Amino acid sequence: MALRIAARSALCLKNAAPARAFSTTPVSSGLDRAQSVENFEAVLDKFAQIRACAVLRTPTSEACPKAMQAAIDGGFKIVEFTLTTPDCLQHLSDCRAKHDGDVMVGCGTILNTEDAENAIDAGSEFIITPVMLPDVIEWCRDRNIVCVPGCQTPTELVNAYRHGAPLQKLFPGVTGGPMWVKAVSSALPFLSINPTSGVDLDNAGDYLKMGAASVGLVAPLFDQEAIARGDFDIISQNAEKVMANVREAGPYQRKK
Repeated sequence: MALRIAARSALCLKNAAPARAFSTTPVSSGLDRAQSVENFEAVLDKFAQIRACAVLRTPTSEACPKAMQAAIDGGFKIVEFTLTTPDCLQHLSDCRAKHDGDVMVGCGTILNTEDAENAIDAGSEFIITPVMLPDVIEWCRDRNIVCVPGCQTPTELVNAYRHGAPLQKLFPGVTGGPMWVKAVSSALPFLSINPTSGVDLDNAGDYLKMGAASVGLVAPLFDQEAIARGDFDIISQNAEKVMANVREAGPYQRKK
């Protein structure tokens, strides 16, 4: 019942809004750090094609580039460095310089617009927030920067969409996993949900087949014990396994 009510409310909100909730601000708009519409669309196209992002947190700066390189070697083409990692922005910048045009690089655990500015200056191609932050979403929207905000309920997912987030991160994990995503995606078909917490090497494809637009891989991909002992081959093997499951689901049909 609650989900049906949320769906009706969301559809009413959608009908009251302009046909397109996302920014198509020209790059010449004068806003600092504004990106082109073509760049905005290219980022979303890459998410739709690849459908999986490697999300890295490491306790030490030294381990960060080695762990992320291992994920890339295993097949990841979208990666996220989180601000909780020491020297995150330097590692992000180095990764972008090394893999630009092949691997898409983003920044997570963004908590305010200053964080977003710093991430973009370092070379981030998209922004991830752990919770639903309207000011960050709108700052990104106005600059044609893809923002994927953290949400846990259907209401938060819809509100993120309404503020201009073209992808909505499901975080933390929810009871029901892939079936929850199927239920919400069916009731609220304009959403493009990106689950992270609760996604593992075996069920990533299930989330995608049940309606998720893409997924984020965190701890199941980046085995912290393997990282601590310097066994980065484990990370590459994990990446190969999960990307094989993701590819079986095929590309995502974007909602425009």
